[in-house]
Amino acid sequence: MNTFIFNRPRERAVLIGLCSPPEVTRAQIEEYLEELAFLADTAGADVFATVIQERKLPDHASYIGSGKVDELSQLVRDEVIDIVIVDDDLSPVQARNLEKAFECKVIDRTGLILQIFAIRAKSARAKMQVELAQLEYMLPRLSGQWTHLSKQKGGIGTKGPGETQIETDRRLVRNRIASLKRKLRAVSLQHDTQTRGRRSIPGVALVGYTNAGKSTLMNALCPEAEAFAENRLFATLDTKTRRLELKINKLVLLSDTVGFIRKLPHDLVESFKSTLDEVLQADFLLHVIDASHPGFAEQMQVVRQTLKEIGVGHDNIIDVFNKIDALPDSGSLRELRVNYPDAVFVSAAREINLSALKDAIGDHLAQEFRERSIRTHVSNYKLIGYLYDHAEVIEKHYLDEEILLTFRVHKNSLKHMEALIRASQNTAYATADL
Repeated sequence: MNTFIFNRPRERAVLIGLCSPPEVTRAQIEEYLEELAFLADTAGADVFATVIQERKLPDHASYIGSGKVDELSQLVRDEVIDIVIVDDDLSPVQARNLEKAFECKVIDRTGLILQIFAIRAKSARAKMQVELAQLEYMLPRLSGQWTHLSKQKGGIGTKGPGETQIETDRRLVRNRIASLKRKLRAVSLQHDTQTRGRRSIPGVALVGYTNAGKSTLMNALCPEAEAFAENRLFATLDTKTRRLELKINKLVLLSDTVGFIRKLPHDLVESFKSTLDEVLQADFLLHVIDASHPGFAEQMQVVRQTLKEIGVGHDNIIDVFNKIDALPDSGSLRELRVNYPDAVFVSAAREINLSALKDAIGDHLAQEFRERSIRTHVSNYKLIGYLYDHAEVIEKHYLDEEILLTFRVHKNSLKHMEALIRASQNTAYATADL
């Protein structure tokens, strides 16, 4: 028996960007449309053409103006275009007018990003977050889409005209949004309970622009992580956390998080805040930057701004320039080193300079360690062994039948460590010099 597998055909797309010099130059729009083309490719579309329209302000009815709409309508029909993608957010009126003129699907940048997230979502939590963002995006755009169904309900047993179809749809969407928010709160509470024990171990979160190489770096630092990595935008939606051992009894929990992007939809940021809790709870962040990208400086600003939006109020961040093997020449790397003297420069794919990155993480971590001393009887093997297993013992002195240990421990573990020492004191095995 033959088995036939039908793959969904890729759609033909036209991309549209709006240029308003001198505020937004044509070169900037060209770069933005390159990113939009990458997004379209990730979503399953082949870009047939890109169109840049110069206007001071978007046309309130058609975004690009009636003349350009007529011109593009002919192109869409002649080339059998399936979808038109606009690099900015469209109002419901603009989207409806363009769809009517082009007689094909029209989506904006936010709609495209939401589509990619829907494709990429694998876990139940990610799927709920994406659905929530999609519904919140859809709610104000329901107006006018169901005019053919907007008939008044009435008859026996009703008072007044009843609900229109659009009102019914809005109510159903609002109810679903409320239900998803309740479920996500419950999932977040459960996740918080499961990860509470980790907090004694310092946490480091990987953040960065999408496709900067975070997942590849995660796999290079923690080979057992098996984080999904490919040359696609938003390859990672679910946070993955693994242990990274730096030196004896010095380890961190390294978390890979969802990538950021220019004009990241606000609804999406809100929906994924529970996933981004790993970023908020981390002791410090590794900001992974694609050194080979011509617009890396703007991408860095986008990441910093997004971190601010989700509530990160500290500058406890190490800049990690990735993909240095893709730089055009050694002079480019020297220039980066001069301009960013505190950064670390690596290639995750080729595992270049990863030891320097681990040292940088260790040095950053050392600032959070506290030094303490403990004096105990030499027979108190349980406490002595625990300190050697869970702290960095830096000095050891024997005093008759007692031992004086000086050790360093991360501030997150200090409270638990002091409780163990007090318990040991209560059993008359130890005296602490704390």
